[in-house]
Amino acid sequence: MKKLLLLCFLYCNINIALAQNKGIEQYNEVWTSQSQNSGQSMPCGGGDIGLNVWVEKGELLFYIARSGTFDENNAMLKPGRVRIKLSPNPFDGNDFKQELKLQNGSVVINGKNGDLKAEIKLWVDVYRPVIHVNISSNKAIKAEAIFESWRYRDREVKGLEKNEGSWKFAPRNDVKTLKDNISFKGNAIQFYHHNLDSTIFDVTVKQQGMDAVKDQMYNPLKNLTFGGLMQGKNLKPVGNTKGQYLNTDFEGLKLESIKPATNQDLEISLYTQQTTSVNEWQQGLNKVLKEAESNAKTAWQKTADWWKQYWNRSFIYINNKKPGNDTAAWQTSKNYQLFRYMLGCNAYGQAPTKFNGGLFTYDPVFVNPQYAFTPDFRNWGGGLMTAQNQRLVYFPMLKSGDIDMMKPEFEFYLRSLKNAELRSKVYWGHNGAYFTEQIENFGLPNSAEYTWKRPADFDKGLEYNAWLEYTWDTVFEFCLMMMETERYKGDDIHQYIPFIESCLTFLMNIINTFPASVAPKHWTATGILCSIPAHLPRLSKWPITPTQP
Repeated sequence: MKKLLLLCFLYCNINIALAQNKGIEQYNEVWTSQSQNSGQSMPCGGGDIGLNVWVEKGELLFYIARSGTFDENNAMLKPGRVRIKLSPNPFDGNDFKQELKLQNGSVVINGKNGDLKAEIKLWVDVYRPVIHVNISSNKAIKAEAIFESWRYRDREVKGLEKNEGSWKFAPRNDVKTLKDNISFKGNAIQFYHHNLDSTIFDVTVKQQGMDAVKDQMYNPLKNLTFGGLMQGKNLKPVGNTKGQYLNTDFEGLKLESIKPATNQDLEISLYTQQTTSVNEWQQGLNKVLKEAESNAKTAWQKTADWWKQYWNRSFIYINNKKPGNDTAAWQTSKNYQLFRYMLGCNAYGQAPTKFNGGLFTYDPVFVNPQYAFTPDFRNWGGGLMTAQNQRLVYFPMLKSGDIDMMKPEFEFYLRSLKNAELRSKVYWGHNGAYFTEQIENFGLPNSAEYTWKRPADFDKGLEYNAWLEYTWDTVFEFCLMMMETERYKGDDIHQYIPFIESCLTFLMNIINTFPASVAPKHWTATGILCSIPAHLPRLSKWPITPTQP
């Protein structure tokens, strides 16, 4: 009997070892044909940058997205699109392979045309905002890198397209996405969007009767500047181009190989910051460039190491002993890995991962034929957050062990705390943080949901909206998440305690202010508040002691 148990033990452990040997690479996504359009793009990213990558008609294209790139309308703009052409072209043949390599976060593309072979590796430095494109070939070839932008001019935003920002269905017909600044800078291409002083923030503050305290409020949009620099050691500027991709016209600037080579690299360095002048932004970008240069020799290995630990932290392997994806169970585990990969691309974002596409939206006409808009479009806004949807992105991170990735969502609320407390003071004269269900990245309700056509005597503190009027309790789900990081991981959560207490203070004051027949009955019925008292000993009036999950 003992021998039988020993054999069973050894058999199980051998199977476990074999399963582990297969590793995360068994879930790599592999394509053997080129894409027809951006709707067939592959995600690639790291840090807080996401790329949509595809090869179409022998040309490599990718959209660039980065966390926190909000314009004057609070739309989340893509910095641009990059197109790479090789000559002679290895992708004009029939031998093609594009692979998302989960184990190190890269996308590798191979092509063969006759006796010409080439490989392109795209990857993003996890620790610095730099995109890398490494081109290698068995023969010397020329490369052309084009930075394409549809924001070479101001663009009107009308009808449904207003949903990409915070105007949504507001009765205003003069909404515009303002143009970027795009130009050659030496042998590089520089591009940026610099927000004006006046943005949707100012409009929302005035609409909601908060002008008296405006100078005390956090404003994330004023003078926000985002963009970057595209360059390569063997590249020089050769002119411009223009055209139309799907529903959107664009203009582009081109870099070209100075001489044919078997190894060529393209780097796109990004920088985002609120700066009073473009000069100040330029200084910040220069620091990114210098840091990238000084870490060039180790950046790839450190990025690959980061992804390795990421996959060791959480994975789901089902039927992984089977050679192919021939079962729904196996595909379910692959879906988990692919979705978590996309979440990992915003591990260090300034803004939370958006529930409506994250960093990986593409031309919206492939989502809905009615959305014949620019690649900047995403339904339900950019800087606008819908708490009941955001919770679906972040609650599971407790179980997957990705607690460090919850920080961007928590910081989103912490930055808006002062504004939420001012709302309570201005409207009802009491303390506590007043957060609604659909809130902007500056803590106020969305202006369209607050409603522009309101009765003159309607309480300024309330949204004139049947769905949202008293939906003030969803913030407690994020309070709960903050406290659960201590229970799951033993994290020190002292920095969150003032926030949680302020939200509870608001609740207690409202319960004492409103008739019992109004809001409190609705709130307590949600069930979420029932879990908060269990954590009350962790608040500042009691010592905080870590507990085991």
